[in-house]
Amino acid sequence: MGWVIKSFNELTTRELYSILKERTQVFVVEQNCPYLEADGKDLDSCHLFYEIDGTIAAYARLLPPGISYEEASIGRVFVKEEYRGQGLAAELMKKGLEFAEKVHKEFSVKIQAQEYLRNFYGSFGFEAVTDTYLEDGIPHLDMILRK
Repeated sequence: MGWVIKSFNELTTRELYSILKERTQVFVVEQNCPYLEADGKDLDSCHLFYEIDGTIAAYARLLPPGISYEEASIGRVFVKEEYRGQGLAAELMKKGLEFAEKVHKEFSVKIQAQEYLRNFYGSFGFEAVTDTYLEDGIPHLDMILRK
């Protein structure tokens, strides 16, 4: 099917189920991090995903300004394990940043990144704006991209 961007209300129930299933698999099960995955922010966000044969292979939640931060934000970024190493994460971020600039007219995007991905996000121009801190037992830092 390819790349898709939909608002919450445009998602089919099957798409929503698949997104929540895969996010839980990555962020709760793989990372052994019990937390409330359905945090209420999905309702006001857009959802960018890459679907292969009915499977959500890559995903990012695109948050408008004022939901997580004053700036637009990209969160819940993942590539399903069997599709990693194929460049989907970079393509996902490029599409998410294009969306933020085009739709929200935002030239600043703020993210909460896992510390081990600092260089990945840095390759898009994100710079750390906090020291590393623990979030649910995982080292994170806040990063911002200003254009």
